[in-house]
Amino acid sequence: MATKNQILDMTPLGMKFTVLQTSADTGGNSLDLHWELLPGCNMRDPFVHTHPNAIETYEILEGEMEFFVKNKWLTAKKGDKLTVPKGITHAFRNPSEKIVTVFNTHQPALKMENYFEDVCKVLDKVTDNRKKEFRMNLKAMLYMGVLMNNYRNDIVAKSPPDAAVKTLGYIGKLMKLNY
Repeated sequence: MATKNQILDMTPLGMKFTVLQTSADTGGNSLDLHWELLPGCNMRDPFVHTHPNAIETYEILEGEMEFFVKNKWLTAKKGDKLTVPKGITHAFRNPSEKIVTVFNTHQPALKMENYFEDVCKVLDKVTDNRKKEFRMNLKAMLYMGVLMNNYRNDIVAKSPPDAAVKTLGYIGKLMKLNY
């Protein structure tokens, strides 16, 4: 369970989140995060996904970034706000050479804080506790598949295709992969 001011370090993926308010803090209504997107975050193969049961909001606090919403890329800069309704396909990336900061929410919180904590655990597992560079190789895909299958109510892959992610997760589970 996440705690207020907890750092969710996903720097191998180009991002670091700070928990501002947990699900417990908001009675489950929201998970509030402060994001730092490193230069080049998600520029190669951005993770396109949906949240079938939550609204996601973004407010750009500093910098400029891009969002993929409903099959097109949009540019957002400091002061811009974006709301992604339930079930809408989206992704984000930082094409700039500067860190972009974002206020992000998931409403309701569901289990997204657990998902982000588990992403950190998977990154630790596949990088030997951050001693090796992250690569999206077969091992990483299997672990990510197991992770994604644990959070289908919260987040569903669109690219890579959900069917592939589910299959990899099933294989990983058969292999008894744990993070």
